[in-house]
Parts: sequence; C-alpha cells; structure tokens
Amino acid sequence: MNELKFKGSWNETKGKLKQKYGQLTDDDLAFEKGKEDELLGRLQSKLGETKDDLRKLIADL
Repeated sequence: MNELKFKGSWNETKGKLKQKYGQLTDDDLAFEKGKEDELLGRLQSKLGETKDDLRKLIADL
C-alpha cells in the first residue's frame, strides 16, 4: 500500500484541494493518520478519480 504524501501541512493541502474542487467539504477532507484509504475513498466517490490519481494529485499540490 502506498502511503499518502503531501507537501507542507495537511491544512494547506486541504485548502488547495477546496480551491481546486469547490464541491469538497471539511467532512470530505477529514484526515487521520493511518486512515488514508478512507480519505481517498471519499475523494474518489466525489471526484471520480482513481486512488493512484488522487495520490499523485495531492503529492503535486
């Protein structure tokens, strides 16, 4: 399993995701260490992207 990687703090990354995808809510972006798959699952259902694509998107922000 690939670990979710992001630059800076999660709050910064969360803000960038909300700017890029206005339909995302704080509940969609709730993140707890060790529960990356839950976060990716919520994003996958909202955005229609694969988990690998979402990992890359988050890492590139």
